[in-house]
Amino acid sequence: MIKYTEDHEWIRVEGDIATVGITHHAQDALGDVVFVDLPEVGRTLAQKEVAGVVESVKAAADVYMPVSGSVEEVNEALRADPALANTDPLNAGWFFKVKLSAPAELDALLDETAYKSFSENA
Repeated sequence: MIKYTEDHEWIRVEGDIATVGITHHAQDALGDVVFVDLPEVGRTLAQKEVAGVVESVKAAADVYMPVSGSVEEVNEALRADPALANTDPLNAGWFFKVKLSAPAELDALLDETAYKSFSENA
C-alpha cells in the first residue's frame, strides 16, 4: 500500500516498516536534486516533523515525516547519488525506512487517486 502526503512525500507500508520518499511531483518542482540530508538511524520523529532536507539547483525543501515512528534505515545510495531522487523517486530514490509507532495515522493520508487530484491542483 502506498499513501501520499500533501507535502509530496510517499510512504509504502510493508508490515510495521514503511519506506518514505518524495513524489514525482516534488522532484519535478525541485529540479535537479544535488544534496539530501537524511535523518539519523534510531531517531524517533512525530508525524509532520521535519525528517530531512532535499536541495536542488533551484531550491531546498524539508522532507516531513508522514507518520510517527523511529528511523530504521537510510538510503546511503541516495546520499552518494542524490540524482536518484529525480531518476527513480518511487524506488531507488527512497529516503528512509521507519518503524511505525502509530499506524492509524496512515488513515489520514491520501491514496493515489486523491493525491493525483491534489497535486494537479497544487
